[in-house]
Amino acid sequence: MEIDNFKNKIITGNCLNVLKKLPDESIAGCITDPPYNYEFIGKDWNQYEIERRMEKVNSKTSSTLVKNIPYGSGLSGGVRNKRWYEKNRKNILEYREWVKTWAKELYRILKPGAYVMVFNSTRTSAHIQVAFEDEGFYARDTIVWRRQSGIPKGLNAEKKLEKMGAKNPEIWRGWHSALRNEWEAITVIQKPLINNYINTLTLYDVGLLKTESEEINGFQSNIIENIKRDSKNNTNTHITIKPLQLIEKLISMSIPIHKNNIVIDPFLGSGTTAVAAKKLGLEWIGIEINPDYVKIAEERIRIME
Repeated sequence: MEIDNFKNKIITGNCLNVLKKLPDESIAGCITDPPYNYEFIGKDWNQYEIERRMEKVNSKTSSTLVKNIPYGSGLSGGVRNKRWYEKNRKNILEYREWVKTWAKELYRILKPGAYVMVFNSTRTSAHIQVAFEDEGFYARDTIVWRRQSGIPKGLNAEKKLEKMGAKNPEIWRGWHSALRNEWEAITVIQKPLINNYINTLTLYDVGLLKTESEEINGFQSNIIENIKRDSKNNTNTHITIKPLQLIEKLISMSIPIHKNNIVIDPFLGSGTTAVAAKKLGLEWIGIEINPDYVKIAEERIRIME
C-alpha cells in the first residue's frame, strides 16, 4: 500500500499486522514506548491484555502497581527460589523474542540510517538492544531520562519482619530489596548506513543526530533532566504518560523535519508521539491496539486543529 494512505493517521490494531502493510524504506524514524517486561510477567505477550491489566492498576479497585505484579516479578518481595529465577529467565527471553517480531518489520520499513528510540526499564533495556541487534540494527547509545521519581522501592525488611513478629526488626531499618529508580532508559538504535553518514544523509535525509541548536545549551548529552511527567487529565488518562516536551526533544534530535520524513510509533498509547510530531510540523503514523487509547489520542489531535 502507498505510504500516503497511512500518513497522519492512527491505526487501531496489532502493530505487527499494521507494520507489515507499510512499504519498504518509507519511514524516517521511530519513537516508541512498548510494554515493559515487569508489567506482564507470567503470561503470553498479548498487547491488549497488557493494556487491560495495567488499566486495572489505574482503577479504584487497585491503587498501586506493585499489588498487581504477578508471581515471578520479584518487585513486591515474595519467593526467590530456583523456580522464580527459571521463570524470570524464561519470561525475559520470551519478551526479547516478542520485541524481535516488530523490530524485524521496523528494519524493513525504515530508511537506511534511521534511528529508533525505545523507552524501557533499566532491567530490560539490554534485552531491547540485543533484540534489535539480532534483526540487523546497530546499537548507538542509551539516553538517560532522569525523572526523579519511580516505583517500585522493593521489600522493606524492617516492616516485613515486624509483621512476622520477629525480634528486633529495627536492626534491619533501611534495608530494602531494590533501589529507587529515578531514571528511565531510552535505547538508541540505528539502521545501518549506506557507505557513510554523508552519503546516507544526501540519499535518505536521515542518519545524524542534531546535537546543537538554539534550544540546546552546548552540545547535547545523553542525559536529559528537568523534564517532568505530564499530569493526567480528563483528555489523557493513559497510565504511563511520557512528557510531550521529552518526545518533542527526541524527535527533533533524531529526525530532520521536512516533507519527506515520517515518524512512526507502533505503541502510540494516548498519542503523545503524534501530538509532538504535529506540533513540530512532521508527518507521523501511530498504531495502537487499545480502542480506548485511540479515542484519547484522536481527541488530543483534534484539539490541536
